[in-house]
Amino acid sequence: MRSTMSGDERRTALIVGASRAIGLAMAAEFLKRGWDVIATVRGTQRTPLHDLTDTAGDRLTIETLDMTVPQQIAALRDRLAERSLDLLFVNGAITKGDLPVNEVPTDMFVEVMVTNALSPIRVIEALKDLVPESGTIGVMSSSQGSISLNTNGGQELYRASKSALNQLMRSFAARHSNDTRTLLLINPGWVQTELGGPRALLTIDQSVPGVVDTITAHQGEPGLHFLDYRNQVVPW
Repeated sequence: MRSTMSGDERRTALIVGASRAIGLAMAAEFLKRGWDVIATVRGTQRTPLHDLTDTAGDRLTIETLDMTVPQQIAALRDRLAERSLDLLFVNGAITKGDLPVNEVPTDMFVEVMVTNALSPIRVIEALKDLVPESGTIGVMSSSQGSISLNTNGGQELYRASKSALNQLMRSFAARHSNDTRTLLLINPGWVQTELGGPRALLTIDQSVPGVVDTITAHQGEPGLHFLDYRNQVVPW
């Protein structure tokens, strides 16, 4: 069920990695549903996200963040110190092609793992205190991070990075077992983006409203949930 909110009910979402594709569409979807949105881009150049300010006005705040740089994460935390985030959601990942893992150069392995697994957790650790007890913390995962669903192989490094992300979120949940916040790993489906490729089964418009529906449906449910854009459980 999609809904908008009146002014006194407005909530705030921080979308990390929103300059294009799924992150951009998520920012637009939350704005359409009446949320205030803080969204990050990596550089200083204008992006499609900036075009949303034409209609969103002061409900959209654009921040600069390269989440692979710890100093930038700390600086963002300082800038947002007075904000309360009903949703902290970390989007964004990279892939470096479909190589067997034994052919992956070490520097490529490190880059993908740092970007896709370590950096999202660093962001969550740095900003979690801005999320109230009733709030939600989520990251964009993938069905390719599911070990039990890996029956075809391929995309070994990307799969491993998403599995690592899932494991790190599982550890985060274990370390905060008394936390009442909702923790989410979200699989958006196979989407037609630069990462997903043109053969993907879903358009962004088919995936993202479901992603947002799933996120909002689980508000107030403590613990970690691995779900897809249809609100279906994804096996570990």
